[in-house]
Amino acid sequence: MPQTITERILAYHAGKKAVEPGEFIEPKVDIALGNDVTSPLAIKEFRKAGATKVFDRSKVVLVMDHFTPNKDINSAEQVKFVREFAREQKIKNYFEGATVGVEHALLPELGLVLPGDLVIGADSHTCTYGALGAFSSGVGSTDLAAAMSTGRLWLKVPSAIKFIYKGKLNKWVGGKDLILYTIGMIGVDGALYQTMELSGPVIEKLPMSDRFAMTNMAIEAGGKNGIIQPDAITLEYIKKRAGRSYKLYRSDPDARYAQVIEIDCSKIQPQVSLPFLPSNTKAVRELKRIDIDQVVIGSCTNGRIEDFRIAAKIIKGKKVNPNVRLFIIPATPAVYSQALKEGLLEIFMNAGGVVSAPTCGPCLGGHMGILASGERCVATTNRNFVGRMGHPKSEVYLASPAVAAASAVKGYIAGPDTLR
Repeated sequence: MPQTITERILAYHAGKKAVEPGEFIEPKVDIALGNDVTSPLAIKEFRKAGATKVFDRSKVVLVMDHFTPNKDINSAEQVKFVREFAREQKIKNYFEGATVGVEHALLPELGLVLPGDLVIGADSHTCTYGALGAFSSGVGSTDLAAAMSTGRLWLKVPSAIKFIYKGKLNKWVGGKDLILYTIGMIGVDGALYQTMELSGPVIEKLPMSDRFAMTNMAIEAGGKNGIIQPDAITLEYIKKRAGRSYKLYRSDPDARYAQVIEIDCSKIQPQVSLPFLPSNTKAVRELKRIDIDQVVIGSCTNGRIEDFRIAAKIIKGKKVNPNVRLFIIPATPAVYSQALKEGLLEIFMNAGGVVSAPTCGPCLGGHMGILASGERCVATTNRNFVGRMGHPKSEVYLASPAVAAASAVKGYIAGPDTLR
């Protein structure tokens, strides 16, 4: 039976030759992920169910990334609760303090997720790992508890939409622009409980950082998972990271799709997603002047070294507008270290930016950049719902590192080409 890459991965992990959309299966998981917000709930459910031991202490991953360094007593207590569980269970991959990074950037960087894996995480942006050719999807804390104890997950096989990206990319257009444009085209429920299979000649040339940005936001279109077939670029990325075996899967040429959508990338300009939905997208050049108060460059979407190189190229030798606060948040310690070595952090600081330790922080309105009433922020994050980054009357505009950097300098939402 012809299968998509997602169906092949799910079939293998369920011990079946093939699966069909709508079928319920109980596959084995390779990684069960939790963070400082979702793990406490999962641990409580784990114990409530009578479980005493995780199914595999090397396959349960706990990352304390949302409120780190601990912002208050409540967050400190949550982390303490998870830390004690990790010690009790002898969890091999527990990350806190100097080892912590934004989970969806950290796990691929460390080689914990590899092509062909089945990964679930109690965080909606777990779909990021599809950039490696893995099936990955967010689940609730109760599902995480079940996976932590049994090593399995009950799920329904999703149908798939195949996106084919063609044409030539315009200047300053990257993965973030492509996925914002796509979500704007199909809507926040355009791929509801479906696989978003990203393909085509444009995708095949994208670096891993752009691929991660795209699969990361599959959930913003309602997708169950986003995925890209592994190729030479994928293998080069994991070559020095993989510490175990992995398996490469591809879609059959005659695989069945619920829909096939072709996108001409030559028509796409740098994008901005306006409040209060990721699908409310427009080209930057179409916007009237929108003054801003803050810019955040970081997150699991755009907190990688490539993102900071782009932003630094634009900001170098310039000053952040005096009415704007610029926050630079490297996604992992390795990204921070590399940005420091390359002089990128110095560029940002000389321009008037503030550099933070790795954290999800402001993305979810946690800390390190909370917005007050009426304030506007351009962010390289992935959500701009009401109150997402602070006060319910604040506004978040989603954009690429290039647009975010240019906006920080101009003091209003602007594309890089507006700088001279």
